[in-house]
Amino acid sequence: MKKTLATTIVAAAVVLLTATFSFAEYATTGVTNFPFFQLGCLIVGGLVMVSLKRKYEKMYVSEVVGVFALYALLMTLFTSPLIEAVKTMVS
Repeated sequence: MKKTLATTIVAAAVVLLTATFSFAEYATTGVTNFPFFQLGCLIVGGLVMVSLKRKYEKMYVSEVVGVFALYALLMTLFTSPLIEAVKTMVS
């Protein structure tokens, strides 16, 4: 029961972080420039994290959620709107 609850919590965190990324990117870029590749990488990374948590019971839920949050932040750093904003700030 404990393993299932921990996996469910991690899966919920992955879904919420992915939805937040999708909403933020859609709000800033719209449908024409939406970063589908980054979204796909985020979904695959979330599936990997959930499967690792399911396989290795000694991993803490907070560790897995923290790693995925940092991964989502990394995916956000390599999207077009953020790169354009950095170019504007530098020049």
